[in-house]
Amino acid sequence: MTDPSAASLQLDAGPQRSRSLWGDAWRRLRTRPTVIASAVIIVVIVLIAIAPGLFSSRDAGFSDLNLANQGPSADAWFGYDNQGQDVYARAIYGTRASLLVGVFATLLTVLIGSFIGILAGYYGQIVDTLLSRLGDVFAGLPFLLGAIVILTTFNAPGSSPGGVTIISQVVLSIAILTWPVAMRIMRGATLVAKQLDYVKAARGLGASTPRVIFRHLLPNTLAPVLVYATIALGAAIGAEATLAYLGIGVRAPVISWGVMISDARDYFRNTPHILLFPAAFVTVTVLAFVMLGDAVRDALDPKGR
Repeated sequence: MTDPSAASLQLDAGPQRSRSLWGDAWRRLRTRPTVIASAVIIVVIVLIAIAPGLFSSRDAGFSDLNLANQGPSADAWFGYDNQGQDVYARAIYGTRASLLVGVFATLLTVLIGSFIGILAGYYGQIVDTLLSRLGDVFAGLPFLLGAIVILTTFNAPGSSPGGVTIISQVVLSIAILTWPVAMRIMRGATLVAKQLDYVKAARGLGASTPRVIFRHLLPNTLAPVLVYATIALGAAIGAEATLAYLGIGVRAPVISWGVMISDARDYFRNTPHILLFPAAFVTVTVLAFVMLGDAVRDALDPKGR
């Protein structure tokens, strides 16, 4: 016979909640100092990009030649550049363009790579072979060389594209040259997920391909792609700065950290502050995303559970 007291204890305790992968990961992440530090940095960067006026009393267009090349002071925390522009104000207003390039380039990279990867992993055979070889072709292209070819092809010498146009071109260039990594991650996760019993059962019961992919495969393949996306976002911000430094990426009148670094390269010896501060913004932001991505990867790793 069942013990009434034991039954009452079970009823009082209520139903046991199963521990999900994401819930377990969140419990592990929220206590790690590196996660908290990187999350605070990212939140501050996002706030700066959304409302730069809250962080700078001066407009990005402020210029006074009488103040040219002056170092950091109470009046201008980061000093002035060779045009008498406030470096701090320009770094604050340049956050938006750098972050937009990083976010949209990463989003497009993950969408393209995930779509191709899940198709390759799900169908296999000839489809997998063709899509994998296509990914190998793009993966074999040197990033800088490919970006130079793409951006110089769309922008003939002497042309001056608008801000939205050049940002869109940089985003497309980064996505086109980096999607194979996301494709390989998604393909590998799909090859594992499609061997699960309930996926086989869904296919055996005649579920349509879109239903199997979006209802059963995608939820089980998102974790590694999201980890990659977090790290790739920081890498995309660094790529934007690199392309701008080479003079083929974002350019004036758009203000970004990369544009500021490019403008300061000829004056570094005499006025290093005009290069060091925007470079510090890039470094800290990229480091924050990389640290967060590493922490998320460790939290979602089944071996560490």
